[in-house]
Amino acid sequence: MKPTRTLFAEIENISRRNFVMGAAAGALVLAAGFPVKAEKPPKFAGDGMPNGLRDDPKLVLSIDGDGIVTFTCIRSDMGQGVRTGLALIIADELEADWAKIKVIQAEGDEVRYGNQDTDGSRSTRHHFMVMRRMGGAARDMLAAAAAAEWGVPASEVKAVNHEIVHEKSGRKLGYGALAKAAAALPAPAPESVKLKSPADFRYIGKGKTNLVDGFDITTGKAQYGIDTRLDGMVYAVVARTPVYGGTVKSYDAAATLKVPGVLKVVPIEGTPPPSEFMPVAGIAVVAKNTWAAIKGREALKIEWDAGPNASYSSDSYRTTLETAARKPGKVVRTQGDAEGALKKAAKRLDAEYYVPHLAQAPMEPPAAVVRIKDGKCEAWTCVQSPQAARDRLSKRLGITPENVKVNVTLLGGGFGRKSKPDYVVEAGLVSQAMDGLPVKLTWTREDDLQQGYLHTVSVERLEAGLDKSGKTVGWLHRSAAPTIGSIFVAGAKNELPFELGMGLVNTPFDIADAQFENPEADAHARIGWFRSVSNIPHAFAAQSFVAELAAAAGRDPKDYLLELIGPARKIDPYSIGDSWNHGEDPSLYPLDTGRLRGVIERAASEIGWGRSVAKGRGLGIAGHYSFVTYVAVAAEVEVGANGALSIPRVDIAVDCGPQVNPDRIRAQMEGAFIMGQGLTTLSAITFKNGAVEQSNFDGYEVTRIDAAPTDIRVHLVGGQDWNAPLGGVGEPGVPPVAPAICNAIFAATGKRIRSLPIGNQLKA
Repeated sequence: MKPTRTLFAEIENISRRNFVMGAAAGALVLAAGFPVKAEKPPKFAGDGMPNGLRDDPKLVLSIDGDGIVTFTCIRSDMGQGVRTGLALIIADELEADWAKIKVIQAEGDEVRYGNQDTDGSRSTRHHFMVMRRMGGAARDMLAAAAAAEWGVPASEVKAVNHEIVHEKSGRKLGYGALAKAAAALPAPAPESVKLKSPADFRYIGKGKTNLVDGFDITTGKAQYGIDTRLDGMVYAVVARTPVYGGTVKSYDAAATLKVPGVLKVVPIEGTPPPSEFMPVAGIAVVAKNTWAAIKGREALKIEWDAGPNASYSSDSYRTTLETAARKPGKVVRTQGDAEGALKKAAKRLDAEYYVPHLAQAPMEPPAAVVRIKDGKCEAWTCVQSPQAARDRLSKRLGITPENVKVNVTLLGGGFGRKSKPDYVVEAGLVSQAMDGLPVKLTWTREDDLQQGYLHTVSVERLEAGLDKSGKTVGWLHRSAAPTIGSIFVAGAKNELPFELGMGLVNTPFDIADAQFENPEADAHARIGWFRSVSNIPHAFAAQSFVAELAAAAGRDPKDYLLELIGPARKIDPYSIGDSWNHGEDPSLYPLDTGRLRGVIERAASEIGWGRSVAKGRGLGIAGHYSFVTYVAVAAEVEVGANGALSIPRVDIAVDCGPQVNPDRIRAQMEGAFIMGQGLTTLSAITFKNGAVEQSNFDGYEVTRIDAAPTDIRVHLVGGQDWNAPLGGVGEPGVPPVAPAICNAIFAATGKRIRSLPIGNQLKA
């Protein structure tokens, strides 16, 4: 069934309820959100997140007597600036003074706040119109209250920078003075709220507002999960099974308990695969400080039963995936006769592309503080899915959800890792074992890399035929990769609809004969969300292969890519096997090849595609559609005589529809390139005997400042139509990075890169 969305969110005056933190008596308090349908989506109908396709935000704003506008943010901020972006939408429609805007963070509570998952690059696109109508409703209620006090028609008053003004008499009243009277009025019907003309926007689309957290972040005052301090708090780290599915056979804590500061050792019973968001088996060491806990963990003597994944090896598993990709798999989309076209082709090409496991590696590893007191559990944590944390704490600790509170701090990065609250549950279990004492549980960098949830490993096999003129006449793409579904369902071996809809079945090429297959693949590690998820291997393979076809046909790779995309047209995702479509209504979000062509042409133009470059330099380009946004990357690389790679310049073109906060869009694209560069050139998680081989940033490398491009330019395409639906921003910048870099390397050296990371492949 195709997803649908209610046209107008419901707006409710809840001023008389003790609903929102910080709302004083007499404050105007409004809540807005989409009504929740009685039925819930099938367990894996959506994107694997706890709410699937359902996104039913319940947003809250209040205006107190002092005029301060408080917005309760239900999304977690991990550097993307969502607390600022959502607040400025309300501030603009409310005609508020930005200096009088205050943002507080909602606790994890799905009943009060709806879906709080921060994922899928959908916070702004799903909240934009809801926020505008709520801000507009509050503005209209303040105007009505002022008109009533003055005894004039409401049509004679208007809002101007935090005041209601009656121009005929020159009278003015501030929002604070009107809040109590406005709180007594009914909320207007959302469809009756007249929204601003975009020409009158003060904040939306301007990119001139400061981050609400900017000062605190830059001065070290901001509170992240790892910063939480409570009276009487103790500290913990956990020794976890190095192999997914392993258990503790025996342990000796005698030496640990002799370490100064160590208080107790707490066994943690792991959830066997599929472990979902629950902890794996381990032994927690509790101490007076984190350092003592770490030293105590080092002294532990543990004998592990490695379990069913003891023989997992990256090298042998790559061979397994390659074997699977070379055989027919589950057909997930077909049109025409791909095999027949390949057999008749004048020339036939094939290539296999490999992407290893990847770790999110946020700068702030997972951390949580949990306290249990008087039958109630309270957590403070850096988490992307606070309602999931609340639910899992309730289930594992045996405490009713009403008695579990999850406070959300700022996140020092997340990238999908902090959607899985296993670390919060660990802290809860240790607090329970410590008779409710507040426990701060910290993951070290080694823990983060070796016991986390990884991006899947993948082998992508592509085959295509060329006719005598060099035109592509057949296309076969097989994607072999363990699925995220494996952490939920035992024996899950095929990619879920949302994974298939990330650049595989929705490949937008204008080819009459094409087939897409998904061979089975077993999971031997915890697979989880990663920034841009399956778009990364799918885009790397498809966009690299297009450049290979162009070379075989003797054509310019940019021109050949545009030819494969074909003329501008709007494709119903359902017509090409994409039943997910990023959770959006296909009538609002068709796959628009004209917009994809547009960003490719813009990036190529900006970098000066076709210009002469020095020896050892080359230009590469790639484009991709993900999270209902279109992004193209054009990169210039230089490869030195010793194989040293540098990237002098990058041009990124992005079409995300209306651009609410242009500066943050640019920042997200810049950050996406830096992250994508690391994944392309340096980063890999490998396994031996079931365990991760990397332990810190010396083995799992990320892009350093000295390796970053000298010049990154972001070009915002379109965005003038404010009636158009918004796209996502946080994730779509990553997928085109690897193929753009690798295509540029081929242009510079004639060497094809089909296996990531590049590492030493460029050395002679």
